[in-house]
Amino acid sequence: MPTLSIHFDSSVLAHLAKATGDETVHVTLTLGTNEETGAAVPAVPRGPLAGLMKAQLLTAGTVLTFRQRRAGRTGRAVVTPDGELIVDGKPTPFASPSKAAEAVTGNVINGWTLWHLEDGRTLDDLRQELARRTDK
Repeated sequence: MPTLSIHFDSSVLAHLAKATGDETVHVTLTLGTNEETGAAVPAVPRGPLAGLMKAQLLTAGTVLTFRQRRAGRTGRAVVTPDGELIVDGKPTPFASPSKAAEAVTGNVINGWTLWHLEDGRTLDDLRQELARRTDK
């Protein structure tokens, strides 16, 4: 039987050490290495968020949140290296911001305008910025 070896970057261990008891920490494992160097094959963003990631407007590890005061709902998601969203409390990642938002709210909803970055911008704001860059 093959041996499985898992190595964590020191930043992951530091994050785990300071995590609160109710915080969900997501760790993604992938198969595949560059056999010549033993290096992991880098993830390539795909899906709706790929353009934002390729333009470096959105990066893996970015935390997105939303708060719907009247409904009493909040949501938190983390962008994966391949452009999906891991939503707290959900076992599988979502390729679409709207599907990720729907998983939290239970309603069909525009995730592009619902999810916010820490600085208050929405994914739609980033999408508009990308459009402005490419129109030049």
